[in-house]
Amino acid sequence: MKNKATTTITITIGILLAFAGFEHGLFEALQGYKPTGSYFIQAIGREMLWWKHGTEDAFTLIPNYLITGICTMCVSIIIMFWSIFYLPQGISATIFLLLFILLVLVGGGIGFIPFFVITWAYATRINKPLTGCKKLLGENIRRNIAFLWPYTLAATGTSWLIVIEIAVFGFVPGITDPDVKLAICWGFLLFSLFLINVSYISGFAYDIDHNFQYKTKIA
Repeated sequence: MKNKATTTITITIGILLAFAGFEHGLFEALQGYKPTGSYFIQAIGREMLWWKHGTEDAFTLIPNYLITGICTMCVSIIIMFWSIFYLPQGISATIFLLLFILLVLVGGGIGFIPFFVITWAYATRINKPLTGCKKLLGENIRRNIAFLWPYTLAATGTSWLIVIEIAVFGFVPGITDPDVKLAICWGFLLFSLFLINVSYISGFAYDIDHNFQYKTKIA
């Protein structure tokens, strides 16, 4: 049994989060072959800053910007590949989590930690019956929210890309105060987290009814 909506949501979120890690790695690599000087680094160096708060803070165990950047980009690509080809099998959610932990340790950023932990938790249900959710989400509730997940997923992607754009370039139409821009960025970040949860809940509702209808047709 494969929960199709849950699978699609997980693949999409995995790619979006890995893209953020790749972006960190790119800017780290652009700083060149020089020591980081600390475990906590700024992915975007001072000479490349577009705005005051656009430093993209990260953590790395690798004491060299170029090497940590290359490692970050490689791990990000592996996560994208894993999300597309292995997560749908429903047997690799733990590896998905471990890859993101590795991404954090090599410079992929720290702001998305709550996002990949939540995504991993939901991903464990890809190939499992949603019995508990069926009890929590009554038939009327499922009927009213099951159609939402493609739209909330699209909104999640849009919101996440806005977060990345503001975090890197600091461009917010009509806003010049960097502290206000930072607040807006955090607002979209929290909104993205909210939308991920809404997408999964709606996706669960869809999968419960879809799988039930499928079993009914077979019977």
